Amino acid sequence: MPDPLVTIAREALSAAVRGEPYAPTALDAPLDRSRGVFVTLEKAGELRGCIGHLAPTLPTLAEEVATVAVLAGTRDSRFPPVSPEELGSLQTSISLLSVPEPTTEDALDARRYGVIVTSGHRRGVLLPDLEGVDTPADQIRICRRKAGIPPHAPVTLERFTVEKRT
Repeated sequence: MPDPLVTIAREALSAAVRGEPYAPTALDAPLDRSRGVFVTLEKAGELRGCIGHLAPTLPTLAEEVATVAVLAGTRDSRFPPVSPEELGSLQTSISLLSVPEPTTEDALDARRYGVIVTSGHRRGVLLPDLEGVDTPADQIRICRRKAGIPPHAPVTLERFTVEKRT
């Protein structure tokens, strides 16, 4: 049986791409506690879109997942919007985030923790356990690049864990 959050993400993206209205089904109360969420879309094993919120922005987790899924499929600036023809070939995963906590590079683990790197108003985020990202130094370097933070600018680090749903 498919994960209900993945079903919501797929249904919301499908409706958006087809120009149809969508209202997510309510989840059981314990599951519907809103929290930070990222939705990752892949096609043939390659990234096709990934967007998320570090903290909840909507009252329910179902609404959060539906909204972020649509953003991942239609607003990720690295890719053109998903077409109706692509919907059947997409793999969808949901990352439910813990509350970020301050950390140091020594306390990071690239497999276990995602990282948030902040300098002034610039912020880069990277989920944990990504292919080709093997060390905390890799995570920090990639976050700096994504956020436009110079290599030697002072930064603050936060880490978080994810509960992945597929």
